[in-house]
Amino acid sequence: MTTPSPSPGALAGIKVLDLSRVLAGPWCTQLLADLGADVVKVERPGAGDDTRHWGPPFLKDADGNDTRQAAYYTACNRNKRSVTIDMATPEGQALIRQMAQQADVVVENFKVGGLKQYGLDHESLRALNPRLIYCSITGFGQDGPYAERAGYDLMVQAMTGLMDITGRADGEPGGGPQRVGVAVIDLFTGLYASNAILAALHVRDNATNGTGQGQHIDMALLDVGMAVLANQAAGYLATGVAPVRQGNTHPSLAPYQDFPTLDGSMLLAIGNDGQFQRFCAAAGQGAWAQDPRFATNTLRVQHRADLIPAMQAVTRTRTTADWIALLEDKAVPCGPINTVAQAFDDAQVKARGLAVTLPRWPQGEAADGVQHITGVASPLRLSATPPVLRNAPPALGQHTHEVLRELGLDAQRIAQLQAQGVV
Repeated sequence: MTTPSPSPGALAGIKVLDLSRVLAGPWCTQLLADLGADVVKVERPGAGDDTRHWGPPFLKDADGNDTRQAAYYTACNRNKRSVTIDMATPEGQALIRQMAQQADVVVENFKVGGLKQYGLDHESLRALNPRLIYCSITGFGQDGPYAERAGYDLMVQAMTGLMDITGRADGEPGGGPQRVGVAVIDLFTGLYASNAILAALHVRDNATNGTGQGQHIDMALLDVGMAVLANQAAGYLATGVAPVRQGNTHPSLAPYQDFPTLDGSMLLAIGNDGQFQRFCAAAGQGAWAQDPRFATNTLRVQHRADLIPAMQAVTRTRTTADWIALLEDKAVPCGPINTVAQAFDDAQVKARGLAVTLPRWPQGEAADGVQHITGVASPLRLSATPPVLRNAPPALGQHTHEVLRELGLDAQRIAQLQAQGVV
C-alpha cells in the first residue's frame, strides 16, 4: 500500500472544474490533480464518463470477480472528486455555473459550440469569473473547415501521417499502416493542455507583471498530432520527401532497432560512433568498426543493408540476458523487449515505485466492491512538492453531496435535486 504524500502539492489551492471525458481532457486534469489541484469531475447521473464502461478488462471485487467498472477509467481519473449533475437541466447548469465562479480552471472537450446552449461556454463563464482559465479540447480546433467535426485519436493518427510512418514497410510480412499501441495523440494533447494551463496561471498570478485575468486555451488533437511528428516532420519540411514506414529501424540512426537473440530478441539503440565501436569490440567484431562502410553513423545508415544482416548473425549466438550483461558496463544501450507484465516486474520499475495502490474510499470499501485500485505512479519527481497521492479514481458521484455542501446547499435542497434527477 502506498502512503499518501504529506506534501500539499505544487498546485495546492488551485480549483479545477473538469467537464471533460474519455482521455485527453481527463489526462490533463489528472496531471493537475497529482500536482495538488482540487479537481472536481462532473459526470452524467447514472452513466458517468464513457470510459467507465469501456471494458473488458474490468475491475475486480474483493473476491476476484469482475465488477461493472472498466479499468480504462482508472488510468486518468486519480485524485479527483466525482459529482453527478445533469447539465441538460436548468438547475444543473446553475450548479455548474456556481462551481465555475469558484474555480481557477475549466477543462472541457465538447464539440465546438456544444456548451453554448447550456450557458457553459467560455464567454458565459468568463463573464461570471474574469479570472477563469477555460481550456477547450477538440479534434480540430475552434476554427477552420473541420472545426465542427468530432475528432478521435485514431482518426488523427491516420490524418497526420503518424499511422503511415508506423509499422513495417508494405513489401514486408505484416506491412501496412499501424496505430500506436496507446492513444498517443490524446495523451500528448493532455500534456500540452496542462502545460498551457500552467502558463496561463502564471500569466494571471505572476507577482511582477501578472494580468489578474484568465484566458481561453484552444487545444486541438490535429495540431498536437502534427507537432509530435517531431523529427519526421522536420525532415519532410527540409527536403520535401515524405518519410516512410520502416518497422523498428530509425530513419537517421543505425544500428538502432530490435535484433534476434538465442532465446528471443533484444533492442540495441546505438546513437553515436563511440557506442558502435564499443559494441564491435565487445561482440568480437572489431573489423566492423574499421570498415569504411560503417565508420560513421551516416555511412552506417547508407549501408544498413550490409551491416544489419551481419549483426543479426552474431546477435543470435547469445541470449538476451547475456547480451545485456555483456554491454551494460560498456555504455552501449541494450535492453529486453518486455511484455507489459514483464515491465512491471522489472527491478528498476519496482525500485522507482511505478505501481501504486490507493484505497477506493477513505473507509477502504467501495459500493461496487472495489476496495483498492492499483495504477501507474506520476512520473513527475519534484523534490519539495512531489505529486500528491490522495485518492484512487472515484466511484460515480462519490463526492456529489460533499461538493454541493461546499456550494452552500443544505441537505433538504440536495435531496430535492436528487428527487428531480438533477444530481
